[in-house]
Amino acid sequence: MSGKDKINIFPSRGAQSTMKARLAGAVKGHSLLKKKAEALQLRFRQILSKIVDTKTLMGDVMKDAAFSLAEAKFASGGDFNQSVLQNVTKARIKIRSRMDNVAGTNLPVFESFEDGADTYELTGLSRGGQQMAKLKIYYKRAIELLIELASLQASFVTLDIAVKITNRRVNAIEHVIIPRYECTLAYIISELDELEREEFYRLKKIQEKKKKIKDKAEKERLALKEADRLKEEEDIAHPEQHGRIFDNSSEEEDLLF
Repeated sequence: MSGKDKINIFPSRGAQSTMKARLAGAVKGHSLLKKKAEALQLRFRQILSKIVDTKTLMGDVMKDAAFSLAEAKFASGGDFNQSVLQNVTKARIKIRSRMDNVAGTNLPVFESFEDGADTYELTGLSRGGQQMAKLKIYYKRAIELLIELASLQASFVTLDIAVKITNRRVNAIEHVIIPRYECTLAYIISELDELEREEFYRLKKIQEKKKKIKDKAEKERLALKEADRLKEEEDIAHPEQHGRIFDNSSEEEDLLF
């Protein structure tokens, strides 16, 4: 096991508990990030599908708007673009933005709304009024689709970045962090097992040494006991030695007194 595959840590029970907690946290974090990545990818595919449909619809709406503009010019008998542009003071269709939260990622969403009355409500009253109303409807629809497409594009770019970052984190946890924690935990367990085997061997040697000392003491005790027994048997077998000592002491007393 190389040093790059594990964390440099002193093997102990506390380190083992710490690494187990880290490994459990990494596994849980990997699971949560995996679910987040799946949710983001699902929303990413939905937005991509909406972008394709909106662009297809946008082409049809812009085509109808261009035809309605040509019809309005033909019906009104002149070009009214410059007069309309010169009389514009403020926009009637405005945009507001909000954030849509998807699995912890904020996506920008643009919405269109109308502010104020139609300044050119009476435009085309003399001639071409019907074509002018159709022109307004088509271009209003085109503006709404453009805003929706801009919202989808912004969300698409934001989701693309979020999906890449989340996938990198998932891969890092799965292929780097979790294997490193597992290798470190295996290293700690093997070292602790080795220490336990050494401790068991040491205790076994101590017990053997104590047993030898005990056996030696027991042999010495038995030897002393055997010597005492032999001495007693010898005293019983030769009692005249003790009697002679006793008779000599009596004669000495008689001589003294």
